[in-house]
Amino acid sequence: MAHLEKHGSHRIGLLRAMVLGANDGLISTACLVLGVAAANSSRTAILTAGMAGLVAGAVSMALGEYVSVSSQRDSEQSDIAKEKWELETMPEHELDELTMIYANKGLPYAMAREVAEELTKNNALETHLAEELGISSTSRANPLEAALGSASAFTAGAAIPLITIASSSASSRMEATLAIVTVALAGLGFASAQFGKAKPGRAMFRVIFGGLAAMAITMAVGDLFGSAIN
Repeated sequence: MAHLEKHGSHRIGLLRAMVLGANDGLISTACLVLGVAAANSSRTAILTAGMAGLVAGAVSMALGEYVSVSSQRDSEQSDIAKEKWELETMPEHELDELTMIYANKGLPYAMAREVAEELTKNNALETHLAEELGISSTSRANPLEAALGSASAFTAGAAIPLITIASSSASSRMEATLAIVTVALAGLGFASAQFGKAKPGRAMFRVIFGGLAAMAITMAVGDLFGSAIN
């Protein structure tokens, strides 16, 4: 029977891409629109900058994830090809190698040999990939999935401050955006902790503190720059 129990670590690649994408989209776009708003810019200028940041960020995140995960995928394919060659040209050596892996895990040598032989009969390549390299069908890198997940998450995160500042009045848009983004950061920290089966308190604090610090710095720079050029 297949092992069906799910663990947070099984989803770490996709989780990382989604969390980074949403976090970057939310914080970078919030910083961008608040920085432009702090320079006393018009609503049109703020929204144009925000939309440009959303599109550029989503494309950049997707491309970065695709290139990075593709490199990982290429490395895995190279290891798989090498393992296939070794199984075809030196099967006894590979069987000895697998036997020692199980023996080192605590099985008596005779039992380790028996287990190695039985698993080799069933699916030698999958067994060696899992035991020697830690590669399984569920953990192999998927560049397209990572790219789409990262871009989608970035877009979703970036849309929050953009929609908030677009629907707020000129007198309250900065306060409203700060409030909504803070709530969204708390939700992101909580959701990422739940998805990864970790305690939410530390994750929420880390995301909120980092986001507020980034927005404060950007608003200060926008205010100074706006005053300097006006």
